[in-house]
Amino acid sequence: MLRLKTKNTISSLFIALLFMASGCAKVEYVTIADPAYLRVFNNLNYKIGIENKDEMLPFLTMLIDPVMDANGTPVSAAIKGDFLDQRDPYAPPYPSHIGSGTTVNNPEYPGRENVLVGPVVNGFDLSSWAQIPSGEHRVVFMFRPKNSIPFFDLDEKLKKNVLIDTTLVLDIKEIYTLHVLQKDYKTRKNGIYLRKENFHQLPLSDSLVYVNFYNMSAKGYWEADNDEKGGTIYGKGAMGNGIKDQMNVLLTLFRDAPANVLPQKLPGYSGKFLGTVTRNTDVINVSPYYSFPLFADRSAGGIHTDIWQRFDFLAPGMDLTNLPYNGTDMRTEGNWAPLHCYMAGKTSRPEQQNAVSLPNTIVNIHSGTYNPRSFATVNTIEVVNGNVYLTTIQRKYAPPIY
Repeated sequence: MLRLKTKNTISSLFIALLFMASGCAKVEYVTIADPAYLRVFNNLNYKIGIENKDEMLPFLTMLIDPVMDANGTPVSAAIKGDFLDQRDPYAPPYPSHIGSGTTVNNPEYPGRENVLVGPVVNGFDLSSWAQIPSGEHRVVFMFRPKNSIPFFDLDEKLKKNVLIDTTLVLDIKEIYTLHVLQKDYKTRKNGIYLRKENFHQLPLSDSLVYVNFYNMSAKGYWEADNDEKGGTIYGKGAMGNGIKDQMNVLLTLFRDAPANVLPQKLPGYSGKFLGTVTRNTDVINVSPYYSFPLFADRSAGGIHTDIWQRFDFLAPGMDLTNLPYNGTDMRTEGNWAPLHCYMAGKTSRPEQQNAVSLPNTIVNIHSGTYNPRSFATVNTIEVVNGNVYLTTIQRKYAPPIY
């Protein structure tokens, strides 16, 4: 076990409930001196079946600076992120989980947790990141039963299943994304991946959409037998069987079109090479951001655009013009996997059924007198064991005027 070093810089994330005449409660938060900003995702996306029945269900509790009893059982923690479920495919640019739904399950931290969150930093809204004291922390992830009982109220025997026990150092005013993921598919070794983000330090233009890419799949995932991985799984497209450890990423931009009409590619943005992504779960480097104009479609008028994006992951040496596969091939030996970032509420185009779909990287929302108005964003696309995830970050925008 690692030595516990607790910094007594925060007594609690909130200090009081002030009951009002209406019966509502107001939460007042203690200011955190010299905070760091932390967001956590559970990328353990496996399911329990006959072939892995001895593995623990990937449902977690995160404890930061826990206090242990004489038996090594956690009895409290400075910070708790409970009911941490498998992450959602899309992490939007605003806290979308607080007060929503009837479940306690949390697709990320802070997510549903009512904690002090990040401010606006260099124009970027950090309300999806929790504030925590900077410095060194012991961080423990525990397996827990999938029920609605808070972690510290569980039976003692259910509070002993440690997944990860480590120490992290978080710098003042820095932004971190922490991932729990599988490191090795064959051995089932799990671990963490802590990334110090830099988007708030870059000279990014608000007229460009930015995106970077990570392949955080486990070693050996794409080479494993497809049937062992679940075969062709609906909704995952060719991505479901994994992609090779090194892939080129190409961008194509389309104008939206009716379902029975082939979408029109924008001139200059058909199979445009962006860069190369290499599988990595250990070396913590921020991937470079690539960009395209928010109003690449010059006919859009400068207020609202309905363009959408296709990202093709291709093995080095392959080209979209001579692929040995078509748009319905799910099994591409890890050589090709398309991703559609399409319009909200819509799915992949029927002519390319092997594409997985996520929301548009462009945010269209009511702002000022315009409904909708299009905004550029900063995006991260992460591939993890046959799943692909999109995280979108947005600058603050003017509220609607009705």
